[in-house]
Amino acid sequence: MDVAIIKYNSGNVLSVLYALERLGINANLTDDVEEIKKADKVIFPGQGEASSAMRYLRERNLDQLIKDLKQPFFGICLGQQLLCEYSEENDTECLGVFPVKVRKFPPADKVPHVGWNSLQETQGQLLEGINTHDYVYYVHSYFAEIHPEFTVAKTHYIEDFSALLQKDNFYAMQAHPEKSSHSGQKILTNFLKL
Repeated sequence: MDVAIIKYNSGNVLSVLYALERLGINANLTDDVEEIKKADKVIFPGQGEASSAMRYLRERNLDQLIKDLKQPFFGICLGQQLLCEYSEENDTECLGVFPVKVRKFPPADKVPHVGWNSLQETQGQLLEGINTHDYVYYVHSYFAEIHPEFTVAKTHYIEDFSALLQKDNFYAMQAHPEKSSHSGQKILTNFLKL
């Protein structure tokens, strides 16, 4: 299986590479358009800042490429947020795959959200075998709002937010499955089976 991890000047890609290696997958970290297009699966992880990440994507024509991909695509953390239409982080227009806004948690003394939370109202193939007793790991200050059609799991921190979004071949998760022990390994395995 050919798995591409999109390189776009954001942190946390190595932990995703190592998590996939534990599952027997040697993924390719790349920002090459042709390599990404021919991959069986594409993962879009990240930690960082929205506007600089979007600038990197646009400079390399990865913004349009991502929107046109047809293979299973998994955005993680910042990767989820960039798949939304807009982020309050530095007033950033994002990719618009999901018609969802990304907002900052109020108040400032409770940001960032760091720690383990359960997933609620789970549905879909990516969360097969995951229930409300399973926890995943979060580190974030911004969150994707709930969408009535595309939110397939929620988490509560200060308010409810989209833990997982899904539309066609696009899956997007705020938590870090690569840092979420057995639950995260199950989610990554489910994605690789799509």
